[in-house]
Amino acid sequence: MIATQPAAARIRWLAAPSSAAWLVQALAHPDLVLIDHAHCERKAAGAALQLMFRYPGDEQLAAVLSPLAREELEHFERVLALLQRRGLVLRPLAAPSYGSELNKAVRRQEPQRMLDAFLVAGLIEARSHERMGLLAEHAPDLELRQLYGDLLASEARHFGLYWLLCEQRWPRPVVIQRLEELAALESQCLAGSLASDEGVRMHSPGVELR
Repeated sequence: MIATQPAAARIRWLAAPSSAAWLVQALAHPDLVLIDHAHCERKAAGAALQLMFRYPGDEQLAAVLSPLAREELEHFERVLALLQRRGLVLRPLAAPSYGSELNKAVRRQEPQRMLDAFLVAGLIEARSHERMGLLAEHAPDLELRQLYGDLLASEARHFGLYWLLCEQRWPRPVVIQRLEELAALESQCLAGSLASDEGVRMHSPGVELR
């Protein structure tokens, strides 16, 4: 059994580590995970831009999220280039319910909406960081290990930036309390099991190992 606890333990945002089942299936289907990774980088850039458009008068927010969005697109381009070198097509993939379930928890009234949006974005970045760390450690493919290893520092910085945006606007106890609530939900979104390992994604549960 592959251990996932040590990597997750370093990420205090997360309420629970990824399952060994997810890692086994991700390693068995590297092309699927790589294609989904490209989609995730594109979506992360879009999420940052969406926040900038939602709060156009917040210059500090734009100063933080504009470079973040550019970096996410640079990651997208790097993954896309790797897909092309491997003869893979960036085809549509059925998305897991992970992102939609987290976004349902975002409150609709301001300023709670802003806080929740920052924390959800940060949790997704934190989970991406954890899972890329696992792939960088365990993937048998040297090129994929290098890719995921190279992206770890920026992923860590990204969820740190979302934390900083929260701390600049709300008292720390308020941020921590809401983070704990959303982190518990985030781990629940990954606690189920897939019907088939063909559904493995960067943010999917794992198929139960037998």
